[in-house]
Parts: sequence; structure tokens; C-alpha cells
Amino acid sequence: MADAYFFLFFLFFLLPLLLLVVLYFLVKPRPVKIPLKNRHVFITGGSSGIGLALAHRAAAEGARVSILARSLGKLEEARNAIRLATGIEVAVFAADVRDFEAVKRAVDEAGPIDLLLLNHGVFVALELEKMELSEIKFTMDVNLMGTLNLIKAALPAMKNRKDPLPASIALVSSQAGQAGIYGYVAYSASKFGLRGLAEALQQEVIADNIHVSLIFPPDTDYSPRMSKKVGY
Repeated sequence: MADAYFFLFFLFFLLPLLLLVVLYFLVKPRPVKIPLKNRHVFITGGSSGIGLALAHRAAAEGARVSILARSLGKLEEARNAIRLATGIEVAVFAADVRDFEAVKRAVDEAGPIDLLLLNHGVFVALELEKMELSEIKFTMDVNLMGTLNLIKAALPAMKNRKDPLPASIALVSSQAGQAGIYGYVAYSASKFGLRGLAEALQQEVIADNIHVSLIFPPDTDYSPRMSKKVGY
């Protein structure tokens, strides 16, 4: 009788517990170092703010850097600033992330990407009742659809790269992508959406040694006139 009780205890309690422990160690996220030197880093929103700082850092560490934003004038200023600071020449691409065809042309011209840093973003700080539908759509199209456009354009070449080193797709969300904030309804919705995008995408690309990161920075500089996040 004791043997029967022990067997049932093992079958219905200990065995599932052991399986959970094994699964935990199998699926537990592990830090992965993504080498930068001599690799292609493509940064959206790269003409100012966080994107420009990332471009400086990547160039200084020996990466081949491409930056994308809407304003060619700001891109040229950023390229000159990086050249003066690091001696490295970066490639610049002017495109609106909402335009898939323009984004695809830029990505194809830039060449296969090893590290895709999706830093572009906009927000309009208003209560939902006071926001125009055009402002809501603009926010969602840039922050969420623009990110999907870049990933879809870059992913085929990233998957087919000959480089055996791990690749990376990093999405810049926001603290408003972790907690809803008064007056940030559309912005928070778009940034919360990035989490679902990142989690689902990681499942699709992990077999290709592509690692997805989601970044939650605090407040950054912005333009009071339009409340646009710097970099787009």
C-alpha cells in the first residue's frame, strides 16, 4: 500500500514538479552578448536623441553604422557630428517609417543588418477626448506599424546572413509601455503593443540566432510644439 501511495505521489506531484524545473532552465532567458565590431548596426530615429547617442557608441566600438530618419538635413548633421567625434563615416537614409516601400529601399541599399535598433517614436500628450483621430492614427502608425515595417523589410536578409554570430532586434519602448499614464492613451497603447510584438517575434526568430530585446527608457528631450519624441 505504501508503495502505491509513493507511486501516486511521484506521478502526480514530484514528476510534474521536476518537469517544471527542467522547463524553467530550458526556457529561462539568458544574457547574450551581441558583438558590434565590424558588424552592421542599423538605427532608426538616428538623427538625434537616443538614436544619435547609440550611433556614436556603435561607431566608436567599430561597427558599420547606418541611421534612418525623415529629415535629410538632420541626418547630415548627425553624420558630421559622428565623423568629428569618432572619425567614422556612417551611412544615412531619409525615409518615413510609415512608408513600407521607402523603408524597404533604404534597408536594401544599406545591406544585410546584424543589429536592428528601432528607436523612432512620436507622442502627442493630450487626453483622448481632445485628440484628433489623425493624431491618434499618426502615433499608432509611426510607433507600431513603423516598427513592423522595418522588421518585415530587414528580416529576410537577417535570417539569411552568413555570419554565425548572434544578431539582434532591439525595440525602444517607454516607461509608458509598462504603465498607463494620464494623457498618453495613444502613446501608451502603441508602446504596450511593442511588448506583444517583441514576445511573439522572439519565438519566430530564435531558431535563426536572432535575439529580440525590449528597452524601456525614461523621459527624453522632445519638441513642445508637437510633443514629438526626438529622433523621428
